[in-house]
Amino acid sequence: MIKGVLFDMDGVLVDSESYICKAAIMMFNELGISVLPKDFEPFVGMGENKYIGGVAEKYGISVDIERVKARTYDIYGRIVKGNLLPLPGAQNFIAKCRNKGLKLALATSADRVKMEVNLRETGLSADLFQSIITGLDVEKKKPSPDIYLKAAESLELDPKNCLVVEDAVSGIKAGKAAGCKCLAVRSSVEEVKLKEADWICESLLKVPEEALNW
Repeated sequence: MIKGVLFDMDGVLVDSESYICKAAIMMFNELGISVLPKDFEPFVGMGENKYIGGVAEKYGISVDIERVKARTYDIYGRIVKGNLLPLPGAQNFIAKCRNKGLKLALATSADRVKMEVNLRETGLSADLFQSIITGLDVEKKKPSPDIYLKAAESLELDPKNCLVVEDAVSGIKAGKAAGCKCLAVRSSVEEVKLKEADWICESLLKVPEEALNW
């Protein structure tokens, strides 16, 4: 029986993927390295350490991950100002979950600084969630189940009674490995790559009724 919903953030609630990619490209350019958007695709949803570090490794360069990540977040905060919006249906879906009496957690692989920028710029309140878990709260990032296990625990729920809402392949793998049911939002990758999810929707405007009734 569903008792809680565990939300990924980027690509699920916030249309931020293109901005963090642009910010990372700009950061690499400052280092004299020209990288491409497609270089980041294998690392979507895994947190910025892997998102940035994986591309650095691909190009054979050594970076101080905390320094380059901080610089990327500085650029990100500047370029999203006034530009970030909640994804279609996000606010209404959160409200629907709350009205059903479900416990809600935000479980993002991003660091807290990025999560706070996203909430501020989109107008989504942290108070909508009983718990917030970021990439800084777990050692192993998605596709490891740790973040969703911790999110369920923070809500005092069994993972098997939780629905994970994700857009990334790594996130779906993490949710399933945690023992949760998964709703995939097809905002970042094609549907065929999300086949491990229990349900797939085009956006949170079109969530199958069964996803909240089991």
